Amino acid sequence: MKKLLVICLSFFVSFTFAQYGGPGGGGMGGGGGRDRSGGNGDQRQRPTSQESLNLDGNAPKGNSKISGVILNENGKDPVEYANIALYDAKTKKPVDGTMADEKGTFSLKKVAAGKFYIQVSFIGYKTETINDITVEKSKDVILGVVKLIGDVKSLNEVVVQGQSGLIEEKVDRLVYNAEKDLTTKGGDASDVLQKVPMLSVDLDGNVSLRGSNKLRVLINNKPSTIIASNIADALKMIPADLIKSVEVITSPSARYEAEGSGGIINIITKKSSLQGLNLNLDAGAGLRGSNLGLSGNFRKGKLGINIGGHGRASYSPSSTASEQLIKTTNIQTNQTQEGRSFMMFGRYNIGMDYEISKKQSLSAGVSFGTRNMNRFQLLTSNSFTNGVPSSNTTRDVDVFDNSYNTDYNLDYIRTFKPGQEWSVSALYSNSNLINNFNADIFGSTNEIVSRQKNINNNTNSEATLQTDYVHPIGKNSNFEMGIKAIMRGVNSNYEYLRGQNTQEYVPDAVNPAGFLDYDQNVYAGYGSYMFRTKNKYNFKIGVRYEYTEIGGKDQKNDIVIPAYDNLVPSINISKTIKASTYKLAYNKRLQRPGLQQLNPNVNLANPLNINYGNPELNPEFTDNLEFSLSKSIKKTYINLAFFGRQSNNTISRISKPSVTRPGAFETTWQNIGKEQALGINTYGNVFFSSKVTLNGGINVYYKYLEGKQPNLQNVLENISNDGIVIGGRMQMNLKLKQSWSAQFGGGYRGNEINLQGWEGGFGMYSAGVRKDVGKKYSFGLGADNFFGGIRVRSETDSPTLSQSSTRFMYNSNVRFTLSYKIGNMRFVEQKKRVKNDDVKEGGSDN
Repeated sequence: MKKLLVICLSFFVSFTFAQYGGPGGGGMGGGGGRDRSGGNGDQRQRPTSQESLNLDGNAPKGNSKISGVILNENGKDPVEYANIALYDAKTKKPVDGTMADEKGTFSLKKVAAGKFYIQVSFIGYKTETINDITVEKSKDVILGVVKLIGDVKSLNEVVVQGQSGLIEEKVDRLVYNAEKDLTTKGGDASDVLQKVPMLSVDLDGNVSLRGSNKLRVLINNKPSTIIASNIADALKMIPADLIKSVEVITSPSARYEAEGSGGIINIITKKSSLQGLNLNLDAGAGLRGSNLGLSGNFRKGKLGINIGGHGRASYSPSSTASEQLIKTTNIQTNQTQEGRSFMMFGRYNIGMDYEISKKQSLSAGVSFGTRNMNRFQLLTSNSFTNGVPSSNTTRDVDVFDNSYNTDYNLDYIRTFKPGQEWSVSALYSNSNLINNFNADIFGSTNEIVSRQKNINNNTNSEATLQTDYVHPIGKNSNFEMGIKAIMRGVNSNYEYLRGQNTQEYVPDAVNPAGFLDYDQNVYAGYGSYMFRTKNKYNFKIGVRYEYTEIGGKDQKNDIVIPAYDNLVPSINISKTIKASTYKLAYNKRLQRPGLQQLNPNVNLANPLNINYGNPELNPEFTDNLEFSLSKSIKKTYINLAFFGRQSNNTISRISKPSVTRPGAFETTWQNIGKEQALGINTYGNVFFSSKVTLNGGINVYYKYLEGKQPNLQNVLENISNDGIVIGGRMQMNLKLKQSWSAQFGGGYRGNEINLQGWEGGFGMYSAGVRKDVGKKYSFGLGADNFFGGIRVRSETDSPTLSQSSTRFMYNSNVRFTLSYKIGNMRFVEQKKRVKNDDVKEGGSDN
């Protein structure tokens, strides 16, 4: 398998460089420029760096300076690393050039007196031409804000970054603009993340990035306890209509908290930068789910207020057939599981921002989320001992998985001068979770012979306080630093009750009640330095120090995990040569265990598949290395990334036979050993015309795991597992006549490797159309997996047990959506607001 991967990698590299001319190969034609007055600019050569300008070596030097800031057309977001070229107005030859920094600011120094024009360009934007620039001796020229307009017709440029682009690549992250995706309307965050390059979502909503599910998920750059408990359930609580974009950060800088060994997913929700009042109503109805949302914004002068409420209800049937063998006792069991799920989710928020002065702003918000998931399952089990039938049971199980979450945030920012800022942020988040089940056990005469109940109440709280300071140093570098404290607390109380026939429930003597009190405090500080060299290499280097202390106890004893500290470096290097951008990145990350992994409550909803957590888990540590190339070739933009990852002390699921329940196996979490991954992911956009675009990507990686598991003598022995995982997705976007638009897409996730086996792959597809009626109304029709449901096979094998299962999800869906807008609003430029960037990521329950 390893040799096969090496051959594949070698072939892919050879093919790419042969097709595209290797680093720096390929050319770019000129884009259609636009002068400041709105007229059509000259079709001039579009330079991308000073090296490619072919500067006039005899150009005179002076002591004047030209400066400005490059923003996109909404007037809020900087166009990072835009290219600025200075031309002599008379000779039309380039005389100087530079690149904007992360804030979009630029400066051309040592400019001689004379008349010039400037061209500003960047991938996916129309070239902006600024004419009639007169420079006088010893006098500086301040251009102010220069806005670039997205250009989906600029086919020789990297069009992904245009306003209408679905996928946008920035210096340190990939951005998926979910608000432009018609097929996810009326769905939830899981539906959105299925479309994001590099991400994979399984049938239960669990997310992985390049094969790693050790992720940190943020909402608007902030953590939440709703995420900390269970990512999959949290994503179901976030309506797709609420999501503006999703950011995938594979190499986070030192500003971000070190947690999330696989990377960071940042979900950005929709906000308003408008003046006035508006209300938006979104509704949808479908075979498997319906949604209703209302959001409003009010802004007058320095004060802005926004409110929102989104609810969603869904229904999903499923079935599972499994066969398992406990090798230690030679007990074989066949089980069928027929289930149906009813789910209701809601998320409500109110926020405020106030401009204290031109250099000070304050923002605050409160959000509340609720989740009610009721699953009804009928389990039929037939057991055989040495091939002879030994038992036949039927269980009718009702599972109740509910949660309530509240987040409070307060942010203050002080700007001293452009690029120099100080901010203070505070956040408190609290979640209450209920994971209960009731089970009726039937005998051979189809009468209830016993009953069982599990009550498990959990609370998860988190308080965060941080301050950050950013200071520019000259024109080509800046320094940022910050400190942060996070105080987390987890509490879980659980008990088992048992009843016979119709008798009252009494405490279960076999499964005594218990509890978990778990505290975790993290104290961190970081420093990061960004600079640009004379030959246009961009460096961002940083280091973060974190000190973690843990304390807790359960019903048996105190939990003793020594405090630990970590020094976490990060390095990001980029270089643009003509139409190609090269990036090299390294970072070290860690992953602390989440609530589900720690909770010792024994889940007996299915007595043949028992699950419980391990409160004595330690964190795992990961080293990540990545090299990527972005390039535009004619009408195509492509990004190719090679990555490697190694994790030590990996947290992983381990299954073993149950000691107290013959024929069953138990699954828990352990620090097993190490995990390695090596692979390629590529994605791209093709603009056939301004009305037809195609985007998609392919992920291929080799995964290797090693750890320990018990053998037939119950002695731990070394094991390993490896394999190649392949996945991909594709989507087509169409703009039709009379304000109609359409999207069609699909994706496939290959077999996923785990330590003791594998989980089968599956495919998903969707289609959607929308009609805009004026500026206030729109309606649409969407469909998912309309030719049937999804079938997934999985296998587990070890010296002590084996299991194979086939799962069916009957998730075909057709839905109608409607959107209506009320209000009269106008765009205004919005003051920059503080972002609580360095945050935790781990679980989910939004």
